[in-house]
Amino acid sequence: MSEELSIGRVHWRDPLAADYLALTIANLPLAARVTVVCVGTDRSTGDCLGPLVGSNLTRYVETGHLSPGVTVFGTLDEPVHALNLPEYARKLSHPDYRTQTVIAIDACLGKSRNVGYISVKRGPLLPGTGVNKSLPVIGDYHIIGVVNVSGFMEHVVLQNTRLSLVVSMAEVITKSLVAALSVGPARREAALSLPLPF
Repeated sequence: MSEELSIGRVHWRDPLAADYLALTIANLPLAARVTVVCVGTDRSTGDCLGPLVGSNLTRYVETGHLSPGVTVFGTLDEPVHALNLPEYARKLSHPDYRTQTVIAIDACLGKSRNVGYISVKRGPLLPGTGVNKSLPVIGDYHIIGVVNVSGFMEHVVLQNTRLSLVVSMAEVITKSLVAALSVGPARREAALSLPLPF
């Protein structure tokens, strides 16, 4: 996606990364109901960023720390991937979802200097472009994390991405979403200090 579509960008190691992303997301013109679509698969360490975020968010929903107006698609147990993405795209085109804000989450490959950066962007996610797949676009906004270097044998690169990096980036994205989508400033501040509910 073009850098012109970028709303916010931060490295996961930045101590204020989750706060910065939370503020960026909270300032978007979000609808009362938000659907988060976490794209990826648990069969590839580099491509499991989305499902990790989805599983984390689901635990926050179950423990009551995330607004009931938030719907999450895509977890480690039930991932949204290349094979079923068209089905989810059709589901999100239903009138029930047209009044909601859809935020897509995905991993991507990029230049070596960008590895570890997380970006919030306007417009839909174009999944699969890094591995030359043509898949349905999805989302009103999207959040991407650069997990490894692109340019050669992308499938192999994704398979050999360090899981520790992906888990760390997923934690930052999760905390930012929980804080941004919580109700009221007090709950948002409290959400940033919550441990992941494993």
